[in-house]
Amino acid sequence: MKVLIVEDDPVAQLVLEAAIISLGHDVVLAGDGEAAWAECQREPAQAVVCDWQMPRLGGLELCRRIRGSPGDYVYFILLTQRAASEENHQAALEAGVDDFLTKPADIRELRMRLHVAARILGFISDVNRLEAFLPICSYCKKVRDDHDYWQQVETYVAARTHTRFSHGICPECYDSVVVPQLRKHGIPDTREGEKPP
Repeated sequence: MKVLIVEDDPVAQLVLEAAIISLGHDVVLAGDGEAAWAECQREPAQAVVCDWQMPRLGGLELCRRIRGSPGDYVYFILLTQRAASEENHQAALEAGVDDFLTKPADIRELRMRLHVAARILGFISDVNRLEAFLPICSYCKKVRDDHDYWQQVETYVAARTHTRFSHGICPECYDSVVVPQLRKHGIPDTREGEKPP
């Protein structure tokens, strides 16, 4: 897993880097929130381990920016020297933080948090892959929604997007369906220059 470490203290950054590499993860470093945000825009990581207080852009604001941007889910672990008060936890949760560790981070706790992050990201990937499939009837072309209800594809798509449909007949269907019906009822296909009987 690619982990972005965001830490303005060079010593703490080196300690975290060594610990996370020893756990088998790839590491990218950023010295503050603005540098981390630029890195996220360039090449997002799967997880972020970030200090709470930093110059230019703090950990909570970085998390808010990541949560507000499109793309795959990023697991966010906040490191802080602050006491783990209810107020701190609430502020972290409201910003979108997934986990909260007190500095200096214990490598065993960090290992567990990153293991959980990898599992959650794997589950999210599986769900996204399953949601990409749309069950459609091979005969009538109705699609099945999440409530096991079958409906016309136009209704299904229109309910989930702002797409509106206009109906017509493609040339293939015109030749294979409409022309035989016209002939059955004695109606000429004027497109082919047939004359009325």
